[in-house]
Amino acid sequence: MKRETLLRTFAGLLLTCCLTTTHAEERGYWRAASSSARNITGDLTVAEEKLTINFYSTTMSRIRALEAAEVSAVFDTDSSAGGTGSLYRLNIPAAKKFQHKNSLCGSENVQWMAAYAAGNSLQLAFFSGDKPPVFTFDAIASSTDRCGTFSYVR
Repeated sequence: MKRETLLRTFAGLLLTCCLTTTHAEERGYWRAASSSARNITGDLTVAEEKLTINFYSTTMSRIRALEAAEVSAVFDTDSSAGGTGSLYRLNIPAAKKFQHKNSLCGSENVQWMAAYAAGNSLQLAFFSGDKPPVFTFDAIASSTDRCGTFSYVR
């Protein structure tokens, strides 16, 4: 009886650990790598429920994990490359200016962020619009809500 309880407890802890680390790769301090990241956001920090860009912090909520095909559609990566992707809900006002007085999405508020972390690299894509973005190649190619894609390294 005690052994069975111990095994169930261990299995529960293992499952909890696996579920909570699926997007842990995205967390931490990231240095701007792409020219768009250097010119607009600069370095940033991703925490459990907070995104900090150029000393501006906003809360965010993880909505769901992204499938490999969805990550591939947004970030033009190999769908078998590994790494983790997530969709977040946040609100960054259009009036908020970052590096060189640039905004993330022109005159639109940023409502969504897709993140993909693999090893020491992070890619972020920001979207406007009330509805969640659709992550297919066709939808991304014709999307008017996609604000930009940015690359970072550790």
